[in-house]
Amino acid sequence: MKFITAIAALLVAAVAQAQVPFTNCATGATDITIDTFSIAPYPLCVNKNVCATGSGSLSTPVIAGAKLSIVGRYLNKIVYTDNQDLCALMSAQGFPCPIPTTMTSITACVLVKSTAPVGIPVNLQVQATNGNGHVLFCQAAVVQAQNC
Repeated sequence: MKFITAIAALLVAAVAQAQVPFTNCATGATDITIDTFSIAPYPLCVNKNVCATGSGSLSTPVIAGAKLSIVGRYLNKIVYTDNQDLCALMSAQGFPCPIPTTMTSITACVLVKSTAPVGIPVNLQVQATNGNGHVLFCQAAVVQAQNC
């Protein structure tokens, strides 16, 4: 019985370590109040998709021209960037813009580019800007990429 308990404890610890704690990095008001934000799979795999899921309250529809910006820094130097059309990402998953305020959870998947640094802790910032220029959200965490 102790063996099974020990294995269960190790599994719980492994799952807990796999969760990346994201924090709000917005400097002002946002159009989405984020309750939860996560990425999967983690750790990030170079040349494979990673999906970010956020849930919360949207105060205004997401409209055409919305952008997703991903910036990674190591030792205060930018080591990774990616910019995406948020509406195109959402449309590929069956949710074209405008995205109504009734939507409470959004998942967007992007490819981790081959330029991602491997095996170092990167301060990652994920920010979405609506088509009208308002910040939808900004989330930050320390992450690592690996070759999978």
